[in-house]
Amino acid sequence: MAEFDLTIRGGTIATAADVTRCDIGIRDGRIVALAEALPPGMRDIDATGRLVLPGGVDGHCHFAQPAGDGSRMADDFLTGTRSAAFGGNTTVIPFAAQAKGQSLRDAVAAYHAEADGRAHIDYAFHLIIADPTPDVLERELPELIAEGYTSFKIYMTYEGMKLNDRQILDVFTAARAHGAMVMVHAENSDCIAWLTERLEAEGKTAPFFHGVSRPQVVEREATHRVISLAELADLPILIVHVSGREATEQIRWAQGKGLRLYAETCPQYLFLSADDLAAPGFEGAKCVCSPPPRDKANQQYIWDGLANGAFQVFSSDHAPFRYEDPQGKKLGGESAPFRTVPNGVPGVETRLPLLFSGGVGEGRIELTRFVELTSTNPARMYGLYPRKGTIAVGSDADLAIWDTEREVTITNDLLHHDVDYTPYEGQVVRGWPITVISRGTVVCDDGALHVAPGQGQFLPCDRPDPARPSSRRAIPRDSGRFKAEAV
Repeated sequence: MAEFDLTIRGGTIATAADVTRCDIGIRDGRIVALAEALPPGMRDIDATGRLVLPGGVDGHCHFAQPAGDGSRMADDFLTGTRSAAFGGNTTVIPFAAQAKGQSLRDAVAAYHAEADGRAHIDYAFHLIIADPTPDVLERELPELIAEGYTSFKIYMTYEGMKLNDRQILDVFTAARAHGAMVMVHAENSDCIAWLTERLEAEGKTAPFFHGVSRPQVVEREATHRVISLAELADLPILIVHVSGREATEQIRWAQGKGLRLYAETCPQYLFLSADDLAAPGFEGAKCVCSPPPRDKANQQYIWDGLANGAFQVFSSDHAPFRYEDPQGKKLGGESAPFRTVPNGVPGVETRLPLLFSGGVGEGRIELTRFVELTSTNPARMYGLYPRKGTIAVGSDADLAIWDTEREVTITNDLLHHDVDYTPYEGQVVRGWPITVISRGTVVCDDGALHVAPGQGQFLPCDRPDPARPSSRRAIPRDSGRFKAEAV
């Protein structure tokens, strides 16, 4: 009888720490051996001349997320996880979003109804807290954290979701007491509304002016403010989808002070720019997202932040809306004002190839840094490491085999999402995942899908160590609504 269910032999193995050449022995969905010349398994995959990486962990993507404006996301868990897998990912973490007046637990139950039995790869949930009532903070949130929902996102913009500073501090205090990671969308909502009204009064409503309504200063101010609130609460936080130089400077300043501050950026800030928002007619709506893409010169600051450690996570922020759809980008009509255009761009399948080609392939980042940003660090930040995010004995056998020489021109016809466009149409990349394995099962191989919906399992998350307070500026233990506990 074979010692292994699957052996992957002859590949070059890369983790966040090392690059080596060895075989991988897999049994019961986990890695059980790493060595040269392992005996044959029940099935062997020859990875000679290929790169074998941990499966990508996309820690920020949106599938089947309800909205209050009548828009509808194109991807659900069926199509979204299929697309993610073909892009080299084996784990995704989308959002169970609470609406104003809704129980947080009801939001989680509704999201499980969307996800369970439909996913092709494994998934966890972040929460979105839009209504931090005393019952949510004192009862529901602690219970849900204990059950494995150990990260959540808050917003400083969007009318239906934004929290004021006092509410943010209450959420931070609850997170600190119970060991959760808080993700923050940092933009100043009042400034955006003020600018939007003035642009509309001048008739400046084309998609290009979405970016004008959200200049870097509104992201910089909100970033600085939420860093200050987190310092007051002595809470590590993760600022998501950082777009430009000015917010990055605030992040570096805080990290230089010794604060436990983390940051994420996304492909749209490396490969899109304000020029894409200025495309003829209504085409710029395809690239409307928040924060918006900046000018091309700004892209270098984001590359620098990926290389020098300012950013810990690189996610897709996949937010899929069809272009030719009255529930998508044309929610307000063929020439709608930018304020009515649903925010977000698709990217769960193109995240890894874009960064691999532009980063590793062009010498901007090391291969180990690529793995760290796209797999290991997201798993650490959200309580899934070392089950996910690495190649190690005992870890899940989540692997992506890459052909580093394959040159691909990205077109929407090539992709597996349910969106009718990609903002990266025509982008040429070198390096592509050709075989993706989840818990020892080949999910897709050379363009073919090999598993049925339901292969993916829900993952309860541990309390992440990066969320542990430093205790440098701790709130007195007997103050506030919550009592801090050792975490």
